[in-house]
Amino acid sequence: MGANMARRLKDRQFHITAVYDTNRAAATSLAAELGCAAAQDLSEVTAASDVIFTVVTDDKAMRNIFTAAGDNLLVNARGKLFVNCATISPQVHVDIEKLAEKAEAQTLEACMASSIPQAREGKLYLMCGGKEEAFRTAEPILNELAAQIRFIGKAGEAAKVKALVNMVMNINTAGLAEGLALGAALGLDLGMLREVFSQTGAASRVLETDGEDMQNREHSCFFSAAHAAKDSGIALEAGRSLDLDLPLARATKEQYDRMVAEGLGELDKSGIAELTFKDRHKHSGDRV
Repeated sequence: MGANMARRLKDRQFHITAVYDTNRAAATSLAAELGCAAAQDLSEVTAASDVIFTVVTDDKAMRNIFTAAGDNLLVNARGKLFVNCATISPQVHVDIEKLAEKAEAQTLEACMASSIPQAREGKLYLMCGGKEEAFRTAEPILNELAAQIRFIGKAGEAAKVKALVNMVMNINTAGLAEGLALGAALGLDLGMLREVFSQTGAASRVLETDGEDMQNREHSCFFSAAHAAKDSGIALEAGRSLDLDLPLARATKEQYDRMVAEGLGELDKSGIAELTFKDRHKHSGDRV
Protein backbone atom coordinates (compact mmCIF):
# COMPACT_ATOMS: atom_id res chain seq x y z
CA MET A 1 0.00 0.00 0.00
CA GLY A 2 2.68 2.47 1.00
CA ALA A 3 4.76 1.82 -2.10
CA ASN A 4 1.80 2.37 -4.41
CA MET A 5 0.82 5.54 -2.56
CA ALA A 6 4.36 6.84 -3.07
CA ARG A 7 4.23 5.94 -6.76
CA ARG A 8 0.91 7.74 -7.13
CA LEU A 9 2.22 10.90 -5.46
CA LYS A 10 5.33 10.80 -7.63
CA ASP A 11 3.10 10.64 -10.70
CA ARG A 12 1.20 13.66 -9.41
CA GLN A 13 4.41 15.70 -9.21
CA PHE A 14 4.95 15.55 -5.46
CA HIS A 15 8.58 15.39 -4.38
CA ILE A 16 9.19 12.08 -2.63
CA THR A 17 12.25 12.64 -0.46
CA ALA A 18 12.73 9.31 1.33
CA VAL A 19 11.24 5.88 1.94
CA TYR A 20 11.80 3.48 4.82
CA ASP A 21 10.99 -0.17 5.38
CA THR A 22 12.19 -2.78 7.84
CA ASN A 23 12.81 -4.84 4.70
CA ARG A 24 15.88 -2.97 3.53
CA ALA A 25 15.85 -4.54 0.06
CA ALA A 26 12.26 -3.39 -0.51
CA ALA A 27 13.13 0.16 0.54
CA THR A 28 16.23 0.26 -1.67
CA SER A 29 14.33 -1.03 -4.70
CA LEU A 30 11.50 1.45 -4.28
CA ALA A 31 13.89 4.33 -3.69
CA ALA A 32 15.71 3.54 -6.93
CA GLU A 33 12.39 3.50 -8.77
CA LEU A 34 11.25 6.82 -7.29
CA GLY A 35 14.61 8.55 -7.35
CA CYS A 36 14.70 9.23 -3.63
CA ALA A 37 16.68 8.22 -0.56
CA ALA A 38 16.29 4.83 1.11
CA ALA A 39 16.57 5.98 4.71
CA GLN A 40 18.37 3.66 7.10
CA ASP A 41 16.89 5.34 10.16
CA LEU A 42 13.38 6.56 10.92
CA SER A 43 14.71 9.93 12.03
CA GLU A 44 16.22 10.37 8.56
CA VAL A 45 12.74 10.21 7.05
CA THR A 46 11.52 12.95 9.37
CA ALA A 47 14.54 15.11 8.71
CA ALA A 48 14.08 14.85 4.94
CA SER A 49 10.32 15.42 4.81
CA ASP A 50 7.55 17.87 5.61
CA VAL A 51 4.77 15.25 5.47
CA ILE A 52 5.40 11.62 6.43
CA PHE A 53 2.99 8.79 5.60
CA THR A 54 3.10 5.67 7.74
CA VAL A 55 1.60 2.29 6.82
CA VAL A 56 2.43 -0.39 9.40
CA THR A 57 1.04 -3.76 10.45
CA ASP A 58 -0.30 -3.40 13.99
CA ASP A 59 -0.37 -1.49 17.29
CA LYS A 60 3.09 -2.64 18.35
CA ALA A 61 4.69 -1.53 15.08
CA MET A 62 2.91 1.83 15.28
CA ARG A 63 4.10 2.52 18.79
CA ASN A 64 7.61 1.41 17.89
CA ILE A 65 8.10 3.80 14.98
CA PHE A 66 7.09 6.72 17.17
CA THR A 67 8.63 5.75 20.52
CA ALA A 68 11.61 3.41 20.00
CA ALA A 69 14.61 4.46 22.03
CA GLY A 70 17.39 6.10 20.04
CA ASP A 71 15.64 6.29 16.69
CA ASN A 72 12.03 7.10 15.93
CA LEU A 73 9.96 9.41 13.75
CA LEU A 74 9.52 12.04 16.47
CA VAL A 75 13.23 12.87 16.69
CA ASN A 76 13.46 16.56 15.73
CA ALA A 77 9.89 16.43 14.42
CA ARG A 78 8.90 20.03 15.12
CA GLY A 79 6.61 21.36 12.39
CA LYS A 80 6.21 18.00 10.65
CA LEU A 81 2.90 16.30 9.79
CA PHE A 82 2.45 12.54 10.12
CA VAL A 83 -0.38 10.90 8.17
CA ASN A 84 -0.96 7.46 9.66
CA CYS A 85 -2.82 4.98 7.47
CA ALA A 86 -2.62 1.68 9.34
CA THR A 87 -5.63 -0.16 10.73
CA ILE A 88 -4.83 -0.11 14.44
CA SER A 89 -6.62 0.34 17.75
CA PRO A 90 -8.25 3.78 18.13
CA GLN A 91 -6.45 4.48 21.40
CA VAL A 92 -3.07 4.14 19.71
CA HIS A 93 -3.95 7.00 17.35
CA VAL A 94 -4.94 9.10 20.37
CA ASP A 95 -1.68 8.30 22.15
CA ILE A 96 0.46 9.05 19.09
CA GLU A 97 -1.28 12.40 18.61
CA LYS A 98 -0.38 13.36 22.19
CA LEU A 99 3.24 12.33 21.71
CA ALA A 100 3.45 14.29 18.47
CA GLU A 101 2.03 17.39 20.11
CA LYS A 102 4.76 17.20 22.75
CA ALA A 103 7.27 17.14 19.89
CA GLU A 104 5.47 20.16 18.33
CA ALA A 105 4.35 18.04 15.39
CA GLN A 106 0.92 17.09 14.03
CA THR A 107 -0.70 13.75 13.25
CA LEU A 108 -3.70 12.70 11.23
CA GLU A 109 -5.19 9.23 10.93
CA ALA A 110 -6.17 8.47 7.34
CA CYS A 111 -7.69 5.00 7.48
CA MET A 112 -7.94 3.28 4.11
CA ALA A 113 -10.96 1.24 3.04
CA SER A 114 -9.46 0.16 -0.27
CA SER A 115 -6.80 -2.15 -1.63
CA ILE A 116 -3.49 -2.14 -3.50
CA PRO A 117 -4.80 -1.25 -7.01
CA GLN A 118 -6.77 1.72 -5.63
CA ALA A 119 -3.64 3.01 -3.91
CA ARG A 120 -1.83 3.03 -7.24
CA GLU A 121 -4.74 4.65 -9.09
CA GLY A 122 -5.45 7.37 -6.53
CA LYS A 123 -8.87 5.92 -5.79
CA LEU A 124 -8.63 5.18 -2.08
CA TYR A 125 -11.53 5.72 0.31
CA LEU A 126 -10.04 7.59 3.26
CA MET A 127 -11.56 8.11 6.69
CA CYS A 128 -9.69 10.78 8.61
CA GLY A 129 -9.46 11.64 12.26
CA GLY A 130 -7.52 14.21 14.26
CA LYS A 131 -7.30 17.96 14.52
CA GLU A 132 -9.12 19.72 11.69
CA GLU A 133 -6.06 21.93 11.13
CA ALA A 134 -3.98 18.82 10.40
CA PHE A 135 -6.68 17.53 8.08
CA ARG A 136 -6.77 20.78 6.11
CA THR A 137 -2.98 20.73 5.77
CA ALA A 138 -3.00 17.17 4.46
CA GLU A 139 -6.11 17.53 2.28
CA PRO A 140 -4.39 18.63 -0.97
CA ILE A 141 -2.18 15.55 -0.83
CA LEU A 142 -5.00 13.24 0.19
CA ASN A 143 -7.07 14.48 -2.75
CA GLU A 144 -4.44 13.00 -5.08
CA LEU A 145 -4.61 9.63 -3.33
CA ALA A 146 -8.33 9.23 -2.85
CA ALA A 147 -11.57 9.09 -4.78
CA GLN A 148 -13.42 9.93 -1.56
CA ILE A 149 -12.30 11.49 1.70
CA ARG A 150 -14.37 11.74 4.85
CA PHE A 151 -13.33 13.68 7.96
CA ILE A 152 -14.86 11.76 10.86
CA GLY A 153 -13.72 13.78 13.86
CA LYS A 154 -11.11 13.76 16.61
CA ALA A 155 -8.24 11.29 16.88
CA GLY A 156 -9.41 7.71 17.19
CA GLU A 157 -12.84 8.25 15.65
CA ALA A 158 -11.86 7.29 12.11
CA ALA A 159 -10.10 4.20 13.47
CA LYS A 160 -13.36 3.15 15.14
CA VAL A 161 -15.18 3.43 11.82
CA LYS A 162 -12.43 1.52 10.01
CA ALA A 163 -12.60 -1.28 12.58
CA LEU A 164 -16.32 -1.61 11.93
CA VAL A 165 -15.85 -1.54 8.15
CA ASN A 166 -13.37 -4.40 8.36
CA MET A 167 -15.43 -6.30 10.92
CA VAL A 168 -18.47 -6.32 8.63
CA MET A 169 -16.34 -7.03 5.55
CA ASN A 170 -14.73 -10.02 7.27
CA ILE A 171 -18.11 -11.38 8.39
CA ASN A 172 -19.40 -11.01 4.83
CA THR A 173 -16.33 -12.82 3.51
CA ALA A 174 -16.81 -15.73 5.90
CA GLY A 175 -20.52 -15.90 5.06
CA LEU A 176 -19.85 -15.92 1.32
CA ALA A 177 -17.31 -18.72 1.72
CA GLU A 178 -19.86 -20.81 3.60
CA GLY A 179 -22.59 -20.12 1.03
CA LEU A 180 -20.37 -21.15 -1.87
CA ALA A 181 -19.09 -24.17 0.05
CA LEU A 182 -22.60 -25.41 0.72
CA GLY A 183 -23.54 -24.74 -2.90
CA ALA A 184 -20.59 -26.82 -4.08
CA ALA A 185 -21.49 -29.64 -1.66
CA LEU A 186 -25.05 -29.59 -3.02
CA GLY A 187 -23.71 -30.02 -6.54
CA LEU A 188 -24.73 -26.55 -7.76
CA ASP A 189 -22.90 -24.69 -10.49
CA LEU A 190 -20.97 -22.01 -8.64
CA GLY A 191 -20.88 -19.62 -11.57
CA MET A 192 -24.66 -19.71 -11.68
CA LEU A 193 -24.86 -19.39 -7.90
CA ARG A 194 -22.63 -16.34 -7.83
CA GLU A 195 -24.78 -14.71 -10.52
CA VAL A 196 -27.94 -15.39 -8.51
CA PHE A 197 -26.27 -14.02 -5.38
CA SER A 198 -25.38 -10.84 -7.27
CA GLN A 199 -29.01 -10.23 -8.22
CA THR A 200 -30.58 -10.94 -4.85
CA GLY A 201 -30.20 -10.14 -1.16
CA ALA A 202 -26.97 -12.16 -1.08
CA ALA A 203 -25.18 -9.47 -3.11
CA SER A 204 -22.22 -7.71 -1.52
CA ARG A 205 -18.97 -5.97 -2.41
CA VAL A 206 -17.16 -9.07 -1.17
CA LEU A 207 -19.05 -11.16 -3.72
CA GLU A 208 -17.64 -8.89 -6.43
CA THR A 209 -14.06 -9.00 -5.18
CA ASP A 210 -13.73 -12.50 -3.71
CA GLY A 211 -16.44 -14.80 -5.08
CA GLU A 212 -14.66 -15.94 -8.24
CA ASP A 213 -11.37 -16.24 -6.35
CA MET A 214 -13.01 -18.52 -3.78
CA GLN A 215 -14.41 -20.70 -6.55
CA ASN A 216 -11.07 -20.87 -8.41
CA ARG A 217 -8.86 -21.11 -5.30
CA GLU A 218 -6.97 -18.01 -6.39
CA HIS A 219 -5.88 -16.26 -3.21
CA SER A 220 -3.19 -13.80 -4.29
CA CYS A 221 -2.94 -11.43 -1.38
CA PHE A 222 -4.57 -8.01 -1.43
CA PHE A 223 -5.72 -8.15 2.19
CA SER A 224 -4.25 -11.00 4.19
CA ALA A 225 -6.04 -13.42 6.46
CA ALA A 226 -3.61 -12.41 9.20
CA HIS A 227 -4.71 -8.80 8.88
CA ALA A 228 -8.35 -9.89 8.84
CA ALA A 229 -7.79 -11.69 12.14
CA LYS A 230 -6.06 -8.66 13.62
CA ASP A 231 -8.74 -6.22 12.48
CA SER A 232 -11.60 -8.41 13.69
CA GLY A 233 -9.81 -8.46 17.03
CA ILE A 234 -9.83 -4.66 17.21
CA ALA A 235 -13.60 -4.61 16.80
CA LEU A 236 -14.10 -7.44 19.30
CA GLU A 237 -12.02 -5.60 21.89
CA ALA A 238 -14.15 -2.49 21.37
CA GLY A 239 -17.25 -4.60 21.94
CA ARG A 240 -15.82 -6.20 25.06
CA SER A 241 -14.98 -2.79 26.51
CA LEU A 242 -18.67 -1.89 26.22
CA ASP A 243 -19.99 -5.30 27.40
CA LEU A 244 -21.39 -5.92 23.92
CA ASP A 245 -21.48 -9.47 22.57
CA LEU A 246 -20.54 -9.83 18.88
CA PRO A 247 -20.97 -13.55 18.11
CA LEU A 248 -20.56 -13.27 14.33
CA ALA A 249 -17.41 -11.18 14.63
CA ARG A 250 -16.05 -13.64 17.18
CA ALA A 251 -16.75 -16.66 14.97
CA THR A 252 -15.17 -14.91 11.99
CA LYS A 253 -12.02 -14.07 13.95
CA GLU A 254 -11.78 -17.70 15.05
CA GLN A 255 -11.82 -18.76 11.40
CA TYR A 256 -9.08 -16.31 10.45
CA ASP A 257 -7.07 -17.29 13.52
CA ARG A 258 -7.37 -20.88 12.33
CA MET A 259 -5.99 -19.87 8.93
CA VAL A 260 -2.99 -18.29 10.63
CA ALA A 261 -2.49 -21.41 12.79
CA GLU A 262 -2.54 -23.60 9.66
CA GLY A 263 0.09 -21.47 7.96
CA LEU A 264 -2.35 -19.74 5.61
CA GLY A 265 -2.21 -16.30 7.18
CA GLU A 266 -0.51 -14.70 4.18
CA LEU A 267 -3.21 -15.80 1.78
CA ASP A 268 -5.82 -13.24 0.84
CA LYS A 269 -8.87 -13.13 3.11
CA SER A 270 -10.70 -15.03 0.34
CA GLY A 271 -8.62 -18.00 1.45
CA ILE A 272 -11.14 -18.55 4.23
CA ALA A 273 -12.89 -20.68 1.61
CA GLU A 274 -10.09 -23.22 2.11
CA LEU A 275 -11.60 -23.94 5.53
CA THR A 276 -15.21 -24.25 4.40
CA PHE A 277 -15.36 -26.19 1.13
CA LYS A 278 -15.93 -29.88 1.85
CA ASP A 279 -13.04 -31.10 -0.31
CA ARG A 280 -10.55 -28.59 1.10
CA HIS A 281 -10.64 -29.23 4.84
CA LYS A 282 -7.57 -31.44 5.09
CA HIS A 283 -5.23 -29.62 2.78
CA SER A 284 -1.55 -28.80 2.93
CA GLY A 285 -1.90 -25.56 1.05
CA ASP A 286 -0.06 -26.96 -1.97
CA ARG A 287 -3.10 -26.53 -4.23
CA VAL A 288 -3.80 -22.96 -3.13
